[in-house]
Amino acid sequence: MLSKPIYNITPFTLLDYPDKSACIIWYSGCNMRCLYCYNPEIVLGKGSTSFPEAISFLQKRQGLLDAVVFSGGECLLHKNIVAQIKEIKEMGFLVKIDTNGSNTAVLKQLLQESLIDYVALDYKATASKFQTVTKTDLFSKFENSFAMLQESEIPFEIRTTFHSDLILEADWIEMIEYLTQKNYTGKYYIQSFKNNVETLGKLPSSAKMKEQECFSSLNFQVFFRN
Repeated sequence: MLSKPIYNITPFTLLDYPDKSACIIWYSGCNMRCLYCYNPEIVLGKGSTSFPEAISFLQKRQGLLDAVVFSGGECLLHKNIVAQIKEIKEMGFLVKIDTNGSNTAVLKQLLQESLIDYVALDYKATASKFQTVTKTDLFSKFENSFAMLQESEIPFEIRTTFHSDLILEADWIEMIEYLTQKNYTGKYYIQSFKNNVETLGKLPSSAKMKEQECFSSLNFQVFFRN
């Protein structure tokens, strides 16, 4: 019986890979339990699609799509994910991964073997609040992944989800200072929590995010997604 690690596939998007047409492969399961996560069915649920079924889908999209986005959950936790990414890369697709940065060994291998073209790395919270937000102690893993991406030639972005009860103005200032001290020069996306949707944590509605001048930086651009 074939294992089915994939929750589902979004067949087309112009938003998830900069300037490219892509599909998204959503892998089930995650090693974090972020309170604001609005994909509990993916994080806690089981897959419905096998990898061969995904390949069959992609064979019909060759020449039509530029890229494949590996997302989740946490896609890099899955057994055989490197081989799966390699197979899709060999089909001629660009590959982007969305990751929380916790599986540093797999990320290192993907970078060393030039199997990925773009990365979105989640910056969940400050070191002091990481446990509260994610229910894990994996901040050092995030730091290691960030350092590896900084040293690589792969373009990548950093992104954070905002909830007004979890991240205060002082936290934002600390996070911005952290990226500045690390000489980050890419794009930093801050996205609003989605009110009125099912989430892993029982959070109240979040106040609207304010675009404040203290979030600006000379080294990188900050983009707000309300």
